Amino acid sequence: MKFIDEAIITVRSGNGGAGCVSFRREKFIEWGGPDGGDGGDGGSVIFRADQGKRTLVDLRRQKIITAPNGTSGEGRKRHGRNGADQIIDVPPGTVITDADTGSFIADMTEPGQQYIVAQGGMGGRGNKRFATSTNRAPRHAQPGVPGVELLLKLELKLLADVGIVGLPNAGKSTLVSCISSARPKIADYPFTTLNPSIGMVQPEFGEPFAVADIPGLIEGAHDGTGLGIQFLKHVERTGILIHLIDSSQVNPESPLDALSLINRELSLYSDNLAQKEQVIVLNKIDLTDTESKISAFKSALSKKYILEKDVLETTDKSPPQILMISAATGKGTRELITFLAQKINKQSIPVNE
Repeated sequence: MKFIDEAIITVRSGNGGAGCVSFRREKFIEWGGPDGGDGGDGGSVIFRADQGKRTLVDLRRQKIITAPNGTSGEGRKRHGRNGADQIIDVPPGTVITDADTGSFIADMTEPGQQYIVAQGGMGGRGNKRFATSTNRAPRHAQPGVPGVELLLKLELKLLADVGIVGLPNAGKSTLVSCISSARPKIADYPFTTLNPSIGMVQPEFGEPFAVADIPGLIEGAHDGTGLGIQFLKHVERTGILIHLIDSSQVNPESPLDALSLINRELSLYSDNLAQKEQVIVLNKIDLTDTESKISAFKSALSKKYILEKDVLETTDKSPPQILMISAATGKGTRELITFLAQKINKQSIPVNE
């Protein structure tokens, strides 16, 4: 199933039914009073977060969703039937906004969460409701209240504790398959991963956590270049970012190029992304001729940290920590999982030597 993470739909709540104008007519009853019933309420359009849903593909096919109208009231004080509510199931993580104004409406984060996006119209009152001591035979009733029509934009943003970002072919999919049960497509060419994937990681200590493989970002991603904005939005949901770097591709003359490029794209897309906690992970350390490149990277990053600390005149920021792994062989991944569990569970977890 292709990953569909955006849809634009029109929703309409049901109109309220009209109230009835009716008078009681029975044998041997000379003065029959008003007995018009109320109209039924229109159905509402309700969004519900369903854990079983993974995509918005169904809503890409169904452009207009309408709730039933309420029926009109009848004589003998009979109330019109209420329109049934129209429930729309969406995956957890779906953000609902007004497509016309861009205003935020709801964020469906918890499974089972419901939100009434379009309230059904209220049914009109029948003439029985208007009878008074001075007006015993009212000949009017209320029409039903019209329903609401909205053009909505739905965006699905992955919910994960950890997001893995990096240039194409940095080894993100391999890492996800190594530390979790997820099995994304893996190949030795750029943009192998076209759809985000989530895997659950079970550390030796602490609660399990979800890790998301965010498809490769390139320069200009914030403007839609490459896979672009459609995947940058998913990074917003993650708590911690793993910045995965291919150590074999580090240029000793400018070792921080890959790190700076991705961080620049994150900051250009959103200030919040630039401020997220990052764990820098050097991958593919099992390949030959990586030791000198890793040393150059560490040295350049340390100098950059010292320079930034002097410029910003701050000492509360810790120097960046660098972890080294080989996702292909599994080397260092156990330590990475434990490190992430410590960060996520925010508790002291013993580390096996």
